[in-house]
Amino acid sequence: MVKSTCRSIFEASLNMTRVVSGIRPTGKLHLGNYFGAVKSFLKMQEEHECYFFIADIHSLTTHPTPSDLHSNVKQVLAEHLAMGVNPEKCALFVQSDVPAISELYTYMNMNAYIGELERSTSFKDKIRSQKDNINAGLLTYPVLMAVDILAHHADVVPVGKDQQQHLEMTRTFANRFNHMYQTDYFKEPQAYSNTGKLIKVPGLTAQGKMSKSSGDTDTLIFDEDEKVTRKKIMRAVTDNGPSEPGMPKSEGLQNLFDIMELVSDQSTIQYFDNLHQEATIRYGDLKKQLADDVVKFIEPIRAKISHFKQDTHALQKAARIGAEKANESASKTLKEVREIIGFKQF
Repeated sequence: MVKSTCRSIFEASLNMTRVVSGIRPTGKLHLGNYFGAVKSFLKMQEEHECYFFIADIHSLTTHPTPSDLHSNVKQVLAEHLAMGVNPEKCALFVQSDVPAISELYTYMNMNAYIGELERSTSFKDKIRSQKDNINAGLLTYPVLMAVDILAHHADVVPVGKDQQQHLEMTRTFANRFNHMYQTDYFKEPQAYSNTGKLIKVPGLTAQGKMSKSSGDTDTLIFDEDEKVTRKKIMRAVTDNGPSEPGMPKSEGLQNLFDIMELVSDQSTIQYFDNLHQEATIRYGDLKKQLADDVVKFIEPIRAKISHFKQDTHALQKAARIGAEKANESASKTLKEVREIIGFKQF
């Protein structure tokens, strides 16, 4: 029954733009993940043919324990479902549930050169940050990313500025394969063009955008205790306050106003903005109001995350539906690639 339902949905979307995007299961999702990516997924799944995957094979470069890996995948899957990603409208799947990806990865590695992989920005960053674990997976990371995209013949890929190079390398690998085997099999995927305003959620420590790499105190996590959330906001970086009317906001203070733009009423934002312009603002009041609004926004999603984490059947069903769709797509690509290469059965 599930099989026929999945097929009918994707057959009806053959003329739609195909989108591929993945996330590593390396921690709980935060406000930046939601507004920077997942919220866009909710719109994409209504308008495009989408493949959203949890990149558990990618995460092996950091050698997680089996229990941590399983727990993290379960967490991210539950969070996506809680935030509204619908497995009936898209392919929401776990990367390792699609065996064709690993085989295609092997073939595409033969088509990647050591020099270009060593020049990858992500590889240079990793060998600096984890000097004791410079494994082959880090070097060929762009190849696996390319396979994730090419296996489903993506038209577009949502990428941040830090991932543009990987998309360029994907196009390089696709064109090189086509040239080597004198075919036009792989098309060049493009960066997803979001006509809306690009949302970058600032962190609480004034170090830039909200990021797990900046530390736990920088992020507002959906699946954490309300008291922890409030404490983080009350400790957020600001300044000593305006000494005279009309002073510009410091970076830390502006960050709090930017977060308010996402979760608070415009009247609330205007109220505190006026107080700042008048140099009568009290940051404690601002932070308390922001904490109230963040908790109000997060709480319904947090409750759904808790529900899905306990509902093993729902998680298994979502992963199964997604794997079926992804396997149908990637297995077709693998079969055709094997034939192009020359692996034909006698």
